[in-house]
Amino acid sequence: MNSHAHSRKTLKGLALRLTLVGCLGWAGTALVATPVAVAQDAPRTVQGKVVDKSDVGLKGATVYLKDGHTLAVRSYIAADDGSYRFGQLAQNTDYQLWAESGGKKSGVKNLSSFDSRKEFDINLKIDTSK
Repeated sequence: MNSHAHSRKTLKGLALRLTLVGCLGWAGTALVATPVAVAQDAPRTVQGKVVDKSDVGLKGATVYLKDGHTLAVRSYIAADDGSYRFGQLAQNTDYQLWAESGGKKSGVKNLSSFDSRKEFDINLKIDTSK
């Protein structure tokens, strides 16, 4: 084998290795960059109604949203039809959601950071009977 043929074979091998490293490097970057981009670019929202056991909206019920990371709790006073809405929720954070009215409490609902939905529609039921 002459030196020219040997150099060409060496260059082909080097090009193949660089191509493989480049592809693997790109794939690794894509896997790392995707969750960060989703967390920053796509805030979530949760909305719904606070209802009694007959599915009638509970005006003035207080809805609570607890951030599983910071433990901060936000609240919202339900509208006349019992509706509520929380926006700008982080994609990479778990949340707990519940409502209270007249000294009674709904069950706690969980929003998982592993759930990729951007919008949640959750009704919170409170048994207001005595």
